[in-house]
Amino acid sequence: MSNRTSAPTTCPACRTIDRADGVEDGRLYPVVAKRIRHEIAVVRKIRTEQNRLTDGITNFAGSMSFVYLHTVWFGAWVLLNLGLLGASLAFDRFPFGLLTMIVSLEAIFLSTFVMISQNRQAGRADVRSELDFENNIRGEIWAVHIGHALGIDADHVEETVRDAIKGYREMEQV
Repeated sequence: MSNRTSAPTTCPACRTIDRADGVEDGRLYPVVAKRIRHEIAVVRKIRTEQNRLTDGITNFAGSMSFVYLHTVWFGAWVLLNLGLLGASLAFDRFPFGLLTMIVSLEAIFLSTFVMISQNRQAGRADVRSELDFENNIRGEIWAVHIGHALGIDADHVEETVRDAIKGYREMEQV
């Protein structure tokens, strides 16, 4: 893509694309190059070891194994501290203050891991969105060039697309 600001392109199909934003300035989509560098940095960050560990913890915390493990752990804790396995083994009497503190700390850490994983998922979605955007640009440029080669009226096609999008949006609001 070009960073030209004033020299219009000589390709008639590219001029059609350039005019689509209302200004014939020689730029087809100037925002792409700036954002791609940012997205590459996001992809690199996603691959770090810490993030893989975070995903592993989050995946385990969201599994039935986690539920079963905690059910056994809480059951054993309560039975032990109610004295049902021997009064001398009890170390956290009812209302189980130590258990409450441990579970609260676990909840703090697990919620942090979940938020980290969600941020990573948002980063991945941004990368996918950027790739979709690039493919859409590629498809649009090819379609305009093919349409131009076939002698199709680009203004008519664009008006038809705008009408279809407007109708779709009006239908969604109902």
